[in-house]
Amino acid sequence: MGKQYSEIPDKQIEFIKHQKLFFVGTAANDGRVNISPKGMDTFRVINSKKIVWLNLTGSGNETAAHLLKSNRMTIMFCAFEGKPNILRLYGQARIYHNIDAEYSQYINLFPNIAGSRQIIELDVDLVQTSCGYAVPYMDFKEERNQLKVSMEKKGEDRIKTYWEEKNAQSIDGFKTEIEKNLK
Repeated sequence: MGKQYSEIPDKQIEFIKHQKLFFVGTAANDGRVNISPKGMDTFRVINSKKIVWLNLTGSGNETAAHLLKSNRMTIMFCAFEGKPNILRLYGQARIYHNIDAEYSQYINLFPNIAGSRQIIELDVDLVQTSCGYAVPYMDFKEERNQLKVSMEKKGEDRIKTYWEEKNAQSIDGFKTEIEKNLK
């Protein structure tokens, strides 16, 4: 059965360390709800009440736009191997750009990945586990390298142009403040 905690139990921190995929859910007060799958080596548990993750360049920037409207966020992990488990982290999030001191504080926790555009910090106020009995078994084969290769090929100047063209606002027209990274 599912359980709730006010912080991330050590057992669940260990579970997180072995996951290759997580999902981020955000929503403004109006407009569309966004759920984004995230991978690569982009998630860190700072302590039982705080996590950070590295937001990479994508086709949109919904998470950033939503956090500027409402800072609530849910992160979900699913066990696709081993014992069934679904883990959700709920809390209040902040977004940091490369000009922010917090970005500089956290960026060295992650590998150098071309196209890194923001760091998201989540203060966890509720942790929920559920059974995961209906989640299928799936074997991890390998990370996809298309994003890495694409961003390395673009180079910094073309990445910034891409951010201006594709990441400046959400699909609902909300600003993302990606221009902070262009300075």
